Amino acid sequence: MTNVSEKSKLTTYGNIINGKIVQAKDGAVADSIDPSTGEVWAKIPSSKKEDAELVIQAARGAFEGWADLPARTRGDYMRKIGDMIPEYAAELLELETRNNGWVLDEYGYLAEVLKQVWYDAASAATLVGGQGRTVQMGTGDFGFTVRKPYGVVVGILPWNAPLFTFTIKAAYALAAGNTVVIKPAESGAVGSLRYGELISQILPPGVLNVISGSGREIGDYLVSHEEVNKVSLTGSKATAERITKATAHSPKSLIFELGGKSPNIVFEDANIEQAVHGLINGIFTPNSGQICVGGSRMLIQRSIYDEVIGRLKELMTDKEFVKHGNTLDTTNTMGPIANEAQFKSVCRYIDEASKDEYEVVFGGKYGGQEVLPGQPEFADGYWVQPTLVKVADNSTKLAREEIFGPVAVAIPFDTEEEAIQIANDTNFGLAAGVWTQNLGLAHRMIDKLQAGNVWVNTYARVGADLPFSGVKESGYGTDSILDYSQEKACVINIG
Repeated sequence: MTNVSEKSKLTTYGNIINGKIVQAKDGAVADSIDPSTGEVWAKIPSSKKEDAELVIQAARGAFEGWADLPARTRGDYMRKIGDMIPEYAAELLELETRNNGWVLDEYGYLAEVLKQVWYDAASAATLVGGQGRTVQMGTGDFGFTVRKPYGVVVGILPWNAPLFTFTIKAAYALAAGNTVVIKPAESGAVGSLRYGELISQILPPGVLNVISGSGREIGDYLVSHEEVNKVSLTGSKATAERITKATAHSPKSLIFELGGKSPNIVFEDANIEQAVHGLINGIFTPNSGQICVGGSRMLIQRSIYDEVIGRLKELMTDKEFVKHGNTLDTTNTMGPIANEAQFKSVCRYIDEASKDEYEVVFGGKYGGQEVLPGQPEFADGYWVQPTLVKVADNSTKLAREEIFGPVAVAIPFDTEEEAIQIANDTNFGLAAGVWTQNLGLAHRMIDKLQAGNVWVNTYARVGADLPFSGVKESGYGTDSILDYSQEKACVINIG
């Protein structure tokens, strides 16, 4: 179990290596900051290359025994992990909330999602062996394929949704027969370290390992290591570029789930109230825009543009609808930005929005004293008001760059063709939303939108039963059992 320092009264969490909780070999620790207050609330290991080497060797040492288990046995382990989730859900969700600032209400559904992913992986484990093919090679030769695990998989997590991304990376990789090393972002590591501790109590030693530390200190070492066979990243384009360069001398299979600048498109025949709430939930509440699929470009047909903007403003300036404050209070609907660096980045975009070329519909303020006046306990937190900016077209900085905060632009359009052109005019291609009652229009938009995920009359609906991936600069590959296994071709001469 984790330990509490009598001197600091702060819980110190440890790496999970070979089934044990261990600190960095040199004893170095880093602070975990509560973004709602800006205060240190926990300590995490500040691991170095020697710790990274230990974690890789633990995973490598466990691989053969794990891969040789019958698929059904691996599935039984996955199911036991799923069974464990409800017992520890409240603890894990509180740790996650204190770590990244998402309001606890947003995480109310998460425990069930995590459990279902582990159950889905359990079922998939028994299916992957049946995914092979037989081939007629000609007289005397019989060809077939089998699916085999890659080996050691490194999963690199973002700070905005660690528990979810931990689960989808680990569950399917493990089910396919790989062993796993999880590297969480430093500003979102606490929940992952505790989660790894709980899971390691169920799995054989070394099958799942978790290590905390600076990406520049241990990230390159982990992904470039010759005994690592596959890397899955959920993160930024810059991190993906760094991984690509780091693995150039030791090529390996890569999965990249990167950023987005997703369009959320409202047509004039849409259910306006449903669409407005879909726009709000897509970028403002409850995650303060810190989500890769965030619908940060609101494309609204001109005939209903003013009506939709007016309703958005009405709701988003209602203090009973938008409530900032203690993230553990389930009545609050918006939390802070997850860390100081991202807070400063979002603030720069809000400063950009104050320029004369833009019209701010609502929001535009940041900092605890501005967003939560009269609540001194949050004065140093990383708070930002939800902000909507009118722009004439898709060419502005606010419309083209991923902000990763509760800042959106509203762009008018006239025709279906124009909506498609604006939506696809981006380097990203992760997601898109469409709001219409016209079934034919919905299908045409699904066909033409350049995005890995398209939602109609809903938004950000993901689950274990569908792939999740992007196109263009939003990445490639999926965290699925087929992507965590590879085909081996076999030919037998039966003369």
